[in-house]
Amino acid sequence: MSSALPEPDPIAAEHSAALHRHLEAQIKSASNAFLPFDQWMQLALYAPGLGYYAAGAEKFGSSQPVGDFTTAPELTPLFGQTLARQVAQVLQQTNTTHVLEFGAGSGALAASIIPALQQLGIQPTYTIIEVSADLKARQQARLANTGANVVWLSQLPEAFEGCVIANEVMDAMPVTLFQWDDDGKLQEMGVTYTNGFCWASRAASPRLQKLVGSRMPALPGYRSEVNVQAEAWVAGMGDWLHKGAALLIDYGFPRHEYYHPQRAEGTLMCHYRHQAHANPFLYPGLQDITAHVDFTAMADAALEGGLDVLGYTSQARFLINAGLPALIADIDPADPVAHARQMGPVQKLLSEAEMGELFKVLAIGKDIDGPLLGFMQGDRRDRL
Repeated sequence: MSSALPEPDPIAAEHSAALHRHLEAQIKSASNAFLPFDQWMQLALYAPGLGYYAAGAEKFGSSQPVGDFTTAPELTPLFGQTLARQVAQVLQQTNTTHVLEFGAGSGALAASIIPALQQLGIQPTYTIIEVSADLKARQQARLANTGANVVWLSQLPEAFEGCVIANEVMDAMPVTLFQWDDDGKLQEMGVTYTNGFCWASRAASPRLQKLVGSRMPALPGYRSEVNVQAEAWVAGMGDWLHKGAALLIDYGFPRHEYYHPQRAEGTLMCHYRHQAHANPFLYPGLQDITAHVDFTAMADAALEGGLDVLGYTSQARFLINAGLPALIADIDPADPVAHARQMGPVQKLLSEAEMGELFKVLAIGKDIDGPLLGFMQGDRRDRL
């Protein structure tokens, strides 16, 4: 346990202890007392009433000590206002006003997109799919006065036409961890329990061997992830997205960068009180656990599901293409302090050293004529 991280308060500590006991019981009841990491991560994040996203902890915040991390929509409403311009183009092509957002978090993105669409003359029907009752309540409070028809669903629609948005959704889907041993044999990583949570491994299944073997060569000692759940989610979109586009925004890389030989410890990352670290066993239920996205895998999954890959680029290039410079130009420079306060977050969104390059935007869809606004320049589909 890292001494650099703040200690949880007594109530939070007891909550974490309850999830700890639940995880321990699940491990001990599993075959060979071995829980594959994707199952462990699923429970740590989504166990009913206990998991990080299923309980009531404050997860999002723009500054310390509130929350564990900050997303782009919370940095500045300009992110959502810019995204709304791309959404509007998709809605125009589909001749609908339907927007569907997955995992809306604090509601910050919807709270900026809805009025921006209204200013563009679009009165949206805004649907949110949210697994957390706590976050749903926060979203309902935040969006109560938007004047839009906002609807919450707990499961996928049978059919949808319009624009789908998923901002930092795929990175929170449970991943399968793998590692090659010193003999070059592929192992699946999991969790056991001996006076605490411990890493363990077992021989990878033929399915996992085939999956990983198709993506990278054997590198003894190399550890990384595959996100089977996110790939299935993207491919499955082809069943219910009948016409429209999905904008998938997340941090990650194309495959040749994701499985780079120098990225030998994978991309698994945890966030607790705005501090990032690599120990997923710390404070279960109180910290986020994520992995970067293999965007090549997501593009392949879209094609497998019968969807078109409409664009892929960096967040910075997407925002510039979609009209962020014009929105910035409207900021009054007469008050230098206020101007700097608004421009600081914009620099973070665009900077290659911050979110501008690490975050990517992948557009997939069906029956949409290109090019999409956000990919007019700097489209990187050829790098996937």
